[in-house]
Amino acid sequence: MIHSRTSALALRCAPLPLVRIGFVGLGRRGLATLRRYQYIKGVEVTALADLSEDCVAAAKSVLQGWEKCEGVKEVSESLAHVSEEKLLCYVGEDAATQLMHSGEVDVVYLCTDWASHTPLAVEAMRAGKHVAVEVPAATSVEECWMLVRTAEETQRHCFMTENCCYDWFSLAARSLYNSGFFGTLTHAEGGYLHDWRKFFADAQTQSYEQGAFHGGNPYPTHGIAPIGQLLRDNNDRMVQLVSMTGRAMGQDSSLGHANSTLITTEKGVTVLLQFDCTTPRPYSRLQTLCGTKAFAQKYPNITVQKDAGVWNNEEAEALLWEAPLTPQMKAWQEGKARGVENPMNYAMDVRFVACLQAGLPLDIDVYDAAEWSCLVELTRVSAEQGGMPVEIPRFRP
Repeated sequence: MIHSRTSALALRCAPLPLVRIGFVGLGRRGLATLRRYQYIKGVEVTALADLSEDCVAAAKSVLQGWEKCEGVKEVSESLAHVSEEKLLCYVGEDAATQLMHSGEVDVVYLCTDWASHTPLAVEAMRAGKHVAVEVPAATSVEECWMLVRTAEETQRHCFMTENCCYDWFSLAARSLYNSGFFGTLTHAEGGYLHDWRKFFADAQTQSYEQGAFHGGNPYPTHGIAPIGQLLRDNNDRMVQLVSMTGRAMGQDSSLGHANSTLITTEKGVTVLLQFDCTTPRPYSRLQTLCGTKAFAQKYPNITVQKDAGVWNNEEAEALLWEAPLTPQMKAWQEGKARGVENPMNYAMDVRFVACLQAGLPLDIDVYDAAEWSCLVELTRVSAEQGGMPVEIPRFRP
């Protein structure tokens, strides 16, 4: 049976002058997100939900400390709002469902384990709520289609909170790319090289060790998302990949499972995507762009090269910021000026809320979430078949 589709491209919904957010999942990531949101105007936290009463209590303590905003400038003008008298708190197996069906919530923010992201996001959209979901938004192609079809059917936003799209280098490089600085994009590299071993024994971060046994790239979005945005700007898309995962310490060990994936696009661009969480390599997301006119990379040193010469470190950074300022770049600069802990998170949060308030399309839509998250399954499938080519679905209508 052929199902008709209602597009969610450039989705516009009724403006929300005050964005009422309910947070589901109040472990380490959820508490960190709550701390971030104290700096965002136009937000009211109306509900909390978790399996654990202790986690809900910890979240309430975070909210009680919001008025301090230590180390951040212009505090009086920036506080989000929370009313302790009106705050709804849900605990237990049905906590998320109860929050989603509350009339006091406009947006459900999911900070739960990876496996629950899609089921909870689908349930929230079907309850009439917009969704913000941590990365990856899905762990299989089937789940990606579930997100896409639900967003199309409900006409609700599904925003994957991929903060690396708001990294200053990614923002500046994207602006330069769209101004013609790089010429035609020919190759890009992205990745996530981050030693996770210290997290393996922590019960709150068990997904990290599970990721080491995944077999492909379980955490692709930090590396692919900024590249995916460039492809989308050029009306291009990923069409095929081949992926290989090493087993240097053996199949049963959580160590030595580095993954490398090569992706080709409809317009012939090649992309190298890497993942390594179990070796002491310096942190890197690669972030490399090769064009017919220019080259730029962030790691290990900021470098920009054109025919006119090579710029490194501070000079390269200054050159990148000569790009036309976008709203996202301005939000990053605002966060930097205000002294927040992580300006790229601040820029992401500000943009998400501002678009909801104005009824504008979001910077990252459900199709982005699907295209980037589907690599979780597809890299594993290819690697398990010895690096056989695997087709990447077309999620956009």
